[in-house]
Amino acid sequence: MIIAIIVALYEQVSAEKNVYIMVVAIVIFMIGMMQLSAKTPSKNQDKEDENV
Repeated sequence: MIIAIIVALYEQVSAEKNVYIMVVAIVIFMIGMMQLSAKTPSKNQDKEDENV
């Protein structure tokens, strides 16, 4: 994820912007964020367990 952020920032400041590299970097970042958010527990997990 960090490499994707660095590549996206580098492409943003370069004179010749490559759209495909930016799209790939954003997709990699989003996939990493989805995996990270899947690991964090929900605040309402205890309430959901009681309702079942």
